[in-house]
Amino acid sequence: MLIKRITQVSALFVAILFGTAAYADCGPSGASIRILASDFPAIHAVAGTAEEMCGSSASEFTRNHTTEARAIMNEAQTPNPAVYTSVIVANSTLVQLMNDGLVRPLNDLVDKYGGDLKPSQLITIDGNVMAIGFMANSQHLFSRTDILEQAGVSGVPETYEDVLSAAAKIRAAGIMEHPIVMNMKTGWNLGEVFNMIYMANGGDLFKSGSAEPNVNNHKGVATLNMMKGLTEYLHPDHLTQASDQTQGLWEAGKAALGIMWGSRGGVILDDEGSSAAVTSNTVLSSAPSVAASGVSTPASTLWWDGITIASNIPDKDAEATFAALVGAMTPEMVSANNDDAIWLIDGYKPGPAAAGVSATAANGANAYPMYPYMGAMHNALGAEIGDFLKGVETAEQTLADIEAAYVLSAKEQGYL
Repeated sequence: MLIKRITQVSALFVAILFGTAAYADCGPSGASIRILASDFPAIHAVAGTAEEMCGSSASEFTRNHTTEARAIMNEAQTPNPAVYTSVIVANSTLVQLMNDGLVRPLNDLVDKYGGDLKPSQLITIDGNVMAIGFMANSQHLFSRTDILEQAGVSGVPETYEDVLSAAAKIRAAGIMEHPIVMNMKTGWNLGEVFNMIYMANGGDLFKSGSAEPNVNNHKGVATLNMMKGLTEYLHPDHLTQASDQTQGLWEAGKAALGIMWGSRGGVILDDEGSSAAVTSNTVLSSAPSVAASGVSTPASTLWWDGITIASNIPDKDAEATFAALVGAMTPEMVSANNDDAIWLIDGYKPGPAAAGVSATAANGANAYPMYPYMGAMHNALGAEIGDFLKGVETAEQTLADIEAAYVLSAKEQGYL
């Protein structure tokens, strides 16, 4: 079983000025490099730079950037040889692959190609480097200051109660009927909203020292009720909306308050796909806390993204893939894509797009839980919460359903 927390998580988010290697060494020639990754600008920058640098020395260099990476990765990496030589992962997806033994330790490759990597980039579990982090991320608050001012709201909201109050004033002023956007698509996104607000309420998803579920309680009820309150000001089809949809609504000027990923900040603040009225009045700030909880913990989870290397591939392909991806992590790559991410690489200059993630981390947000059984809990949350938001079930019944679904899955996987 994996250790419960990744060794370097805290250091990864407290310090922003990290460094990385600037190798031009592409490793063995004639190797196959095949990358599976999510589809957003920062990952395109890393993988694209690797292809530019090392594509000509490889027998093949392919990239699959897809929003379905999480759903297909384990099946793709199970055969021998695996479909991909590398999957670019985040906190939860590393655990997903490690649970099935689908990624290899990187210690030897770090020794050979990672001489300039900082210790805080080495995602280390039980003494083995299992991933190389290159960017940080979290969800946080986006605000349209011009609309807040027009509605008579003083300053950007600091709590979810403030968000609801501001939304009510915006609606009452006749400015927008649905002023809030959030990534609430049924499934993973919906489950993550619960995680963020529940932990900000001081909740623990599992009973101490065990895999037993711990969400069917007053903090779980409070979390669901807060989510239900937010839906009153979300667009009617919020249960179908993830990052692409919420970004689109924001850039179209159809929202005034948003909880979105920091990695969307750069493209929202640039001069493409929106208007000056939107971009010039958009401010990124810390994720709001939950005032009723009595603590000021931001309702968010801290994430890193990084590279892994597949277990079920020839060593030659593994070495070339690692060399190419680490070699892409240069100050020049960062400089060309500075605002696409909170980079953990030399050359990064934090700007307005970094403000929300930096503030969320500085205010003490929790790292996303790295338990092996967290995936089963997240899946149960994402599948069951919709019934409550639709008014089909009570909060208590929904929480009971979540725990029942989790227990069934956890038993099947051997955690209970």
